[in-house]
Amino acid sequence: MYEALQQLDPIKINFSASGMHAINIVLSFIMFGVALGIEPKQFKTLIKNPISTIVGLVSQVIALPLMTFLLVIALNNFITPTVAMGMILVAACPGGNISNFMSSFSKANTELSVGLTAATTLLATITTPFNFAFWGGLYTKYISSHAGHVLKPLVIDNGQMFETVFILLGIPLIAGILFARYFPKITEKLKKPIQALSILFFIAMIVLAFTNNLNLFLKYIYYIFFIVLAHNFLALSTGFGLGTIFKLPNADRRTLTIETGIQNSGLGLVLLFNPKIFPPELALGGMLFITAWWGIWHIVSGLTISFYWSKRNPNK
Repeated sequence: MYEALQQLDPIKINFSASGMHAINIVLSFIMFGVALGIEPKQFKTLIKNPISTIVGLVSQVIALPLMTFLLVIALNNFITPTVAMGMILVAACPGGNISNFMSSFSKANTELSVGLTAATTLLATITTPFNFAFWGGLYTKYISSHAGHVLKPLVIDNGQMFETVFILLGIPLIAGILFARYFPKITEKLKKPIQALSILFFIAMIVLAFTNNLNLFLKYIYYIFFIVLAHNFLALSTGFGLGTIFKLPNADRRTLTIETGIQNSGLGLVLLFNPKIFPPELALGGMLFITAWWGIWHIVSGLTISFYWSKRNPNK
């Protein structure tokens, strides 16, 4: 398995300046659509429900990166360093935009879901660069000293990553909130179409990235599938487990499960495509495959668990 995954690393996906601009616009559009569903009263809900809010934030911002680090250490003999770094990058991203729909479908606490998505997205300008640098640095030191690998530290321009995350997430989110505040009627008409387009745009972005490497992707999807399956199951379990430990209401446990298991891997892809953050000469194919497949799989797993919960009353 390890040798097979090494075949992914040499893959390089380079975009022209216009291609990068198009991808950046798509992600900004997605985040603008997320913001249209955010209202100030939902932040008040977070304040009124402090225990669930704190546990939810800890689950996504602290627990998931920590558990991911432990998972990549446990799988060290089976995965390559770039695959491991891809898992750490996904864990460092904020919650995905479709988590709100899934929370509503699964009869979870939708207001808590929307509030947590907004909060983690705003925090991502700080938490995403920090978590990737911190846990990625620990992983690099571990395999260099314990696992027999001589791995060159992956030096990332944290300032550039912060700037990219803020421009792609922070600005569209703020703009969307203000638009919804001052144009409520138009917002009501735009919310659902934009959410649907967001999913289509994200899938198109993945297809565009791997068009030239489709055969290789299909050849090694077997390995990538089970790695992402294990990682996503860990993420879902982390949210549900923390909700259970702190004895949160069932609806809130469902929300934490979905929020922790649905990550904005689209942001991870855009960061990987940015040559100022990850120079093209780096062989990071494993990171690209993990991040891209996560974006597809978490939709499948999220909808599956949402459908299961939709048939069950959370109050029982």
